[in-house]
Amino acid sequence: MPHASDQLKTETNRRSFLKTSALVGGAALAGLSIQRGAHAAENNQLKVGLIGCGGRGTGAAGNALTADPNTVLTAMADAFEDRMTTSHQNLVKQYGDRVQVPKERQFTGFDGYQKLIDSGVDVVLLCAPPHFRPKQLRAAVEAGKQIFCEKPVAVDAPGIRSVLESTKMAEEKGLSLVSGLCWRYDDAVKGTMQRILDGAIGDVLSVHTNYLTGELWHRGPQDTEMAYQMRNWYYFTWLSGDFNVEQHVHSLDKALWAFRDEPPLRAYGLGGRQVRVEQPTYGDIYDHMAVVYEYPDGKKVHSYCRQQKGCFGDVSDQILGTKGRAIVTPKHTIEGENPWQFRGEKESMYVAEHKALFSSIRSGKPINNGVYMARSTMMGILGRMVCYTGQAITWEQAMASTEDLTPASYAWDADPPTLPDAEGRYKVALPGQTPFK
Repeated sequence: MPHASDQLKTETNRRSFLKTSALVGGAALAGLSIQRGAHAAENNQLKVGLIGCGGRGTGAAGNALTADPNTVLTAMADAFEDRMTTSHQNLVKQYGDRVQVPKERQFTGFDGYQKLIDSGVDVVLLCAPPHFRPKQLRAAVEAGKQIFCEKPVAVDAPGIRSVLESTKMAEEKGLSLVSGLCWRYDDAVKGTMQRILDGAIGDVLSVHTNYLTGELWHRGPQDTEMAYQMRNWYYFTWLSGDFNVEQHVHSLDKALWAFRDEPPLRAYGLGGRQVRVEQPTYGDIYDHMAVVYEYPDGKKVHSYCRQQKGCFGDVSDQILGTKGRAIVTPKHTIEGENPWQFRGEKESMYVAEHKALFSSIRSGKPINNGVYMARSTMMGILGRMVCYTGQAITWEQAMASTEDLTPASYAWDADPPTLPDAEGRYKVALPGQTPFK
């Protein structure tokens, strides 16, 4: 594996290559993508497969069917049969005969994703828990599938490195890889961010981003420890990356965007659990984090996230520049020398990202969001690292991390990476004691 600094140079070169190839290679790819990359039928109907049938996965399948009327859902996969059955029933109620998933194309278990990829689908929606994203992305790219990839894309640095390799493979194969970082496809946010990048607020000096919200779902006890953690994946770092990776990645992605998709130099922060003290209900994740990401010339991202009920809530992003201030969400305004406010109509960003995917497939002009989705996810992972350890950690150190959260094996009777003690309590990271690996 290359050194982190070399990895960043490679990523930059790939992004430059992609911009150039989109201009010079579009004509050559036109008309080719559907036949070679998507293997669609003569009527250009695209067969979609859903991996991960929870709420977000079911929503993504619906968004895909809404985005392009000449698509059908032909295969589904989930670790749990009951979750897939419920998802299938809900999609049939809404989309009728555009859901063509007989029992033989309903795949369960840890290897169901590979069976789906091999089932003849053209497009794969990757919506399983984040831990599985790198492996499933690699399998989809190797099979030549067009891909929608939900956020975040990994839970550790080895996973990020794998995603970057898969991103390069997708580029070389002329495949589209569209990210579920949906604000990149929101008309109001795109309009605001484009003006920032065009200099409306001058040079960006700092970003302040909040994701302060309440508690989420919990699905109760299960027959085995692996099943319990898989059902309640959000509360285990090896599956979700912790909530600042799984949820706050949206905010970090906008911060990265403001700095032209260039990663920070280093980060430091603080965090812990004050409310999530009931065990084993809340696994091993934190419930609040505050992280400062440092850029050259003293520029910073100030990042705050919290999941505690009964508290002040705010989800917003403000960007300060030398000529003004932008409120990216929720107001979509620019104040200062070049005032502006978004006033136009906008469609659902969840549908828009799928429209972009299908349009790229049909036009033969691939989209590849791989680099920025990996970097935004890595910002979340870096934030977790500095909060868990209490240390300041550079981007290069984080990218080179050897901490691998993969379990020894995938089976319902296998041990997950995190196990409860005799009292049913999970080991939680302690700043100043938990080492950086």
